[in-house]
Amino acid sequence: MSQNIRILVIEDEKNIQNFITSVLNSQHYQVISSLTGRDGLSQAASASPDLILLDLGLPDMDGMEIIRKIREWSNTPILVISARVQEDDKVLALDSGADDYITKPFGNSELLARIRTALRHVNRLKTDTGQTNHPYRSHGLVIDFQKRLITRDGAEIHLTQNEFKIVSLLAQNCGQVLTYDRLIAHVWGPYSENDTTSLRVHMANIRRKLEPNPSEPMYIFTEIGVGYRMVDEDET
Repeated sequence: MSQNIRILVIEDEKNIQNFITSVLNSQHYQVISSLTGRDGLSQAASASPDLILLDLGLPDMDGMEIIRKIREWSNTPILVISARVQEDDKVLALDSGADDYITKPFGNSELLARIRTALRHVNRLKTDTGQTNHPYRSHGLVIDFQKRLITRDGAEIHLTQNEFKIVSLLAQNCGQVLTYDRLIAHVWGPYSENDTTSLRVHMANIRRKLEPNPSEPMYIFTEIGVGYRMVDEDET
């Protein structure tokens, strides 16, 4: 299956680009490489990649601008690979339209896992219409979006309307980091104040109801200073 998947790597450091290309080739992905932002944008338009790996620190243009330009016409998954470790950079990249953010240095296993997660997510979007039709399933937790029903190991879990909104958005984007701003806008509207305190209170209640041990969550993880990530679905 990976033999038909094209991945565009926009990275100006040749040694890192060669390392990534070698890792991807070992998994039989087709790799397209660009050393500059402008060439990367051209390749993104002409080669129709299934996924884009993007470095933010390019010589000719900032990676944030590339994300915004691609998002004007494409929903292709974008995974940022960057040495920038500041939380503000991660939040800005995700809010600009990136699907995930990997900090350099990273290992083969992490890179490949993040790629698989992004590809699974885009495949779900291609097969679903509107909201996700098939239930989310992971480690005994089942979320039926159409019935608005949540169970864990067969026992029903009751959430408030806002709690269900938060959990369903995280589940429909499982494996990806959703920023505080995106979750707040989804639950309280795009013009609501950026009140992370309310969101944290709701999340504490959600974990108390969902998690077998709220102090050691297995379903919803905190990306400190950025947002939340829900564990990926069980592979079937």
